[in-house]
Order: sequence, then C-alpha cells, then structure tokens
Amino acid sequence: MTRENPGELGFHPERLEHVVRLLDADIDANRYDGAALCVMRAGQVALSATRGFADREGGRRLESDAVFATMSVGKQFTNTIVLNRIERGDLRLTMPVAELIPEFGTRGKERMTLFHLLTHTSGIASRVPLLPPEDLASIERLVAWACTTTPESVPGERVNYSIAVAHAVMAEMVRRAEGAKRSFGQILDEELFRPLGMTETSLGPRADLVRRLCPVVARFSEPGLFAPAEIQGIGALFSIPGAEIPAGGFLTTLHDLARFVEMLRRGGELDGARILSPAMLDLATRNWTGDKPNALFDYTIEMRGWAPFPASIGLGFFVRGDAIIPGPFGNLSSARTFGGIGAGSTAFWIDPAHDLGFSFLSTGVMEDSFHVERVSRLSDAVIAALVR
Repeated sequence: MTRENPGELGFHPERLEHVVRLLDADIDANRYDGAALCVMRAGQVALSATRGFADREGGRRLESDAVFATMSVGKQFTNTIVLNRIERGDLRLTMPVAELIPEFGTRGKERMTLFHLLTHTSGIASRVPLLPPEDLASIERLVAWACTTTPESVPGERVNYSIAVAHAVMAEMVRRAEGAKRSFGQILDEELFRPLGMTETSLGPRADLVRRLCPVVARFSEPGLFAPAEIQGIGALFSIPGAEIPAGGFLTTLHDLARFVEMLRRGGELDGARILSPAMLDLATRNWTGDKPNALFDYTIEMRGWAPFPASIGLGFFVRGDAIIPGPFGNLSSARTFGGIGAGSTAFWIDPAHDLGFSFLSTGVMEDSFHVERVSRLSDAVIAALVR
C-alpha cells in the first residue's frame, strides 16, 4: 500500500485536507483525544493522518504505530472467519447452532441458526451479561452461560444487535467444526492475520501490543448506549491472561486495519492471500434485515430525538442502503457501501462504486450516537473531496 498524490487519485487535495481540519477541531474542542485515519482509493493511500493524543492526561501524543482496542470493529474479523468456513463447507448459513453445540438447543433456541447470529436477528442476549470479567473473556464460559438463556425474541422476528454473546457462539461453532483443536485466537492468527500481513493484530492481550495500547477512557459523562464506567472497564479486560472476546476484544493498528479493509475492497484477496470469494462478499454485503430497525438504537429516540431507521445488516457487515439516516457511512456514499463500527471510537467502510476504503481508530471514547454522527460527517467529507 503506497501513498500517492491525492489529485492523481481523483481527489481535490484541499477538500481532502479538510478532513484533517475536522479531526483537529474536534480534538481541540475536547470531543475526543486523538484519531488515526486512512483513506485509500484503488489500492493507493490518498490520506493518512495521525492527530492528537494517545493519552491526553499524560501528554503522550498519538504515534503512527499506536495500538488501539478495536471495540466492535473486531466483530468483522470474526465474521470473516465464519464466512470463510461457510465457503469451505464446514458451516452453513441455515445450520442450527445446536447442530454443533448440542447443549445450546434448549429454551427456545432449537431453531436459532448461523444466519440469525450473523444478521443480529437471533434474539440471543443483546446486552453484555452481568458476569465476572474472567467469564466474559472466555469463549467456553460465555457460551456455557448462553446455553442456559431464553431468547429475548423469536429468532428471525426482530433486529437486536448482540454486543458480546452472538460472536462467542459463532467462534465456538468455528472451533467445534474442526474438532476444537485450536483456540479461536490461533485460528484467527494463522488463517486471517498472518496471511494478510496483519502482524500487529491479536485477539486478546499480546505483550508487545499491550505495551503500546492507547488507554480506553470515556469522554462523555451522561449514559447513552453505555455508561462511562462501562467504557472505562474495557481496558482492564486486556490484563486477563488468555482473554478471548470475539465480539471486540482485539488489538490492532491503523496499518493492519487498512490491510483488512483493502482485502475486502479487492473482493476477498490481498497480496496473493485469498480469504473470501467475490461471490461471498456480494452475498454478505446485501441488506438481509429489510426495513426492520435495530433495537440497539432505541435509546436515541428519547435521548437524541432520532426517528427509527433501517438496521441494514448483511451477513455481519452493516450496509449503507438508500435511506437518509444518521449512519456511520455518511449519506454521500453509494448504496452498497459496507463496513463496521465500534463503541464510540472505531469504524471502517468500503465503497465499491467509488473504489474507496476508509479506516478510523480513535482515543477518548465518545457516546455512541455522537460517534456515529462523527464518522458520518468524516465519511461525507471524504466523498465530497472526490472530483473524478
């Protein structure tokens, strides 16, 4: 991934530089502490910016090799391995979870399928369970807890984003499909991160990455999707040896996230490493939830005055669609734009029509609805800089 003159890639250079000014203005206003952003077109870097602080209180500036907690952007790493296993024939979209995890098939979960989990229509626990950190950080223990639960809704009936549990269940399905020979972290490292050259990405703590990890601190005081105290506790999970949280417990750098995004932009391949097929990505980036709203954002109706809007979820990925909404991909991106977003701090997207990839990691966690608006504004500014 080489850097080119943005004008040669079809950008108006001054308009593209406005994206950096937006970052600086927000950081100066204490809305958040720092940000690392990469915009690529046709495999070339048009904009790479690292601004602000890794640790504002400590006066530590954000460096280009900074390590970030992915938050829910990491779900897309897990989703990608799940889609890869569907292509291999180890899993099926219509596969009941209980086919691989027999103890799961109780209390109304008998017909819950992999498709339901990927599209957040399963009814499985939407909030983070009130369990000890050691249980949340263990796929085996969290899945054992999930097996005892009753769905919040009938599978397929409604969209209610699962913050933590669904991806632990999918990770366990991947493990059991190969006979539980490896940890999920090993599977990701050997079959996704290393092939893509993502040498500074891990599921859970890795000593060399933890040393460079930006502190996870809340920059909001009133509860929204999360309370500030919940955000403050996320960083502590990386101190648990062997922690594996497939829904978001990853560490990564801007360089590595940009490589993952570039693989998706190229139709599932990068530098000779084929992870997914173009056919699978075409299927995965369609809206499979129709006009159903995402119950995750119900709190914004009262808190922000937002009207309900379509969830637009594919097979794990969020999809832009045609609606004018406060979504993370802006309203200037094309309808088939897809990607992911993580609690108050992270996001990425690919716009196939414009041949664009966008990667964003930040410090100083915002309240989620304001983060969605922040990324939407940055995304629109990027596309507004395109002149050809």
